Amino acid sequence: MHDLLVMAAYAALGAGLAGLAGWPAVRLLRRRSLSWSLFTVALVTVLAVAAGTIAVAQAMFLSKHDYGVVVVVLCMGSLVSLFVAWLLGRQVAIGSQELTRAARTVGSDAGFSAPAVPLSSEMSALGAELAATSARLAESRQRERALESSRRELIAWISHDLRTPLAGLRAMAEALEDGVADDPRRYHARIRTEVDRLTGMVDDLFELSRIQAGALTLTLSRVSVYDLVGDAIAGAYPLARERGVRLIGDGIVPVPVEVDPREMTRVLGNLLMNAIRATPVDGTVAVAARSRDREVVVSVTDGCGGIPEADLPRVFETGWRGAAARTPRAPVAGEAGAGLGLAIVRGIVEAHEGRASVHNVSGGCCFEIALPTAGL
Repeated sequence: MHDLLVMAAYAALGAGLAGLAGWPAVRLLRRRSLSWSLFTVALVTVLAVAAGTIAVAQAMFLSKHDYGVVVVVLCMGSLVSLFVAWLLGRQVAIGSQELTRAARTVGSDAGFSAPAVPLSSEMSALGAELAATSARLAESRQRERALESSRRELIAWISHDLRTPLAGLRAMAEALEDGVADDPRRYHARIRTEVDRLTGMVDDLFELSRIQAGALTLTLSRVSVYDLVGDAIAGAYPLARERGVRLIGDGIVPVPVEVDPREMTRVLGNLLMNAIRATPVDGTVAVAARSRDREVVVSVTDGCGGIPEADLPRVFETGWRGAAARTPRAPVAGEAGAGLGLAIVRGIVEAHEGRASVHNVSGGCCFEIALPTAGL
């Protein structure tokens, strides 16, 4: 037992001296390449084992032959260990370089370029996280570009829609000032109509700004879908009669919902007004409401002739009015005003934790809003 303790003491002394000698090297290399740090750790380990073994061999008074065998075995083992450590360090360094190169592609237009070499599990997890981050950045950039495009389109349309009534108001005001208006009362009525139109546009802009800023305050109450649709139809009936459009409200289920009646009436009113304006004379606008799972779906179907499939995903975007709005042809659903009505519809519906959608049907299109039903 005494001999074992002595051998342990010699081994610990030799290994400790090698470790103390290698510790400064490890600290000096901590900010350098990871491959050098790994190689240094392996070198210190090999030296510690070799020093401890040689110290014990000398204490055992081995013969020169046996001592030489021990040294040769230590040298061969040390060389193999250092070579393996070098290979490992090189593999880690290459993986780190590839990961660094891949990190430069995060968020680029070309997309994330994954490392071309196999990586360790930790580096693979980091690479997967970089890929997910790049995908989120690309999606965010795409949304930002779409938003910026819709903003530019909105500004252009608002500028156009403001210029036309303002020019008319100025012409009518100058005619009244110069006394050349043959029927001043008609001019006054026309001025009032244009002012109401501008006021509605300003109200829409204010409502949309509140929705986009997350400042829309809802006063929820339990109401029946039947009452909501009935009020909306009553409000849209005069326009439908003026346009020669039949307004039908059949198959409306009296399902209770928790909504802000004022905001939801605005939603249904916008959908009905758009549908009536887009439907030709003697056409039909149908309103329906049905239960589905734990929600109620209110649909407004018009006779606009349909919306191009390429435009369907953009219908609820701010400022969208469709290609037909650029020509004097008949409008399509959603193009009236400055293109704010349907954006307001989606914002209010989503604030109620609902969904707004549109799809083409025979002879027209169908706008749907899905709202969660009120709990019992």
